[in-house]
Amino acid sequence: MSLSVQEQKWLDTSLYPFENKYIRLDAGKMHYIDQGKGNIILFIHGTPAWSFLYREYITELSKKNRCIAIDHIGFGLSEKPKNFDGKPQSHSRNLTEFIEKLNLSDITIVVHDFGGSIGISSAIENHNRIKQLVLFNTWLWETKNNPSALKVDKIINSSIGSFLYLRMNFSPKFLLKKGFYEKNKLSKKIHKQYIYPFPNKSSRISLLNIGKSLVGSSDWYQEQWGGLDKLEQKPWLILWGTKDDFITTEYLKKWKKRIPNAIVREFNCGHFIQEEKTLETIKEIERFMGD
Repeated sequence: MSLSVQEQKWLDTSLYPFENKYIRLDAGKMHYIDQGKGNIILFIHGTPAWSFLYREYITELSKKNRCIAIDHIGFGLSEKPKNFDGKPQSHSRNLTEFIEKLNLSDITIVVHDFGGSIGISSAIENHNRIKQLVLFNTWLWETKNNPSALKVDKIINSSIGSFLYLRMNFSPKFLLKKGFYEKNKLSKKIHKQYIYPFPNKSSRISLLNIGKSLVGSSDWYQEQWGGLDKLEQKPWLILWGTKDDFITTEYLKKWKKRIPNAIVREFNCGHFIQEEKTLETIKEIERFMGD
């Protein structure tokens, strides 16, 4: 299932004024935007976001760079096929296929949330195509021994979890809001752009599947963590929201230890730094690209 022009009437082009592009992958039709010329910056979102999360980054950074942002299969304006398993390892294969089909190289890859494991896994596989990395709040190690993750996993794998995700659209309606420290940064107008890509039960399956992968893909995350040596000597910029209830500063400590040469900038905000500290983090990426 892909969104038709009729179904996209909710899309606010004053907020998201980009040409929509599509590419056919093995898993389905992927939507992406490709703006500007120059050094390639590839933006990878997590859940329940889509390329809309990076709209202001693309508007500003595409003045001097080529900015590409994908919507994972099952998210945003991409196709939402019922037979796609929605696991991060499957999303990572899609991303690798996308990179190869567009023949991208010298990439600055920007990742966040589940996009961390998806993007970094693909970057490990394509390490010769990766120039540097920008990391927002995310993780890349096992989760099956994390008490908080196990609590979430128990709920999401229950009948209540399925009801909340598939019937109530729980992830974009409620979890997204919880991810904000400054609640006023999530206006109703902006919030609608995160809710409307998932209008019915069948369109929300990827939200449920990736949620189940928080612990379900634990061994795979750890495997990627072990392969990080292919990237750890490249330049890294870590932009971290310190008021994140989901991915806390304990996660940041682990990143700092593993990537000691990374440039680290901390911000007094929640999980969705891109919405709360937009201008500040754009400037950090501009500086990083200049360096």
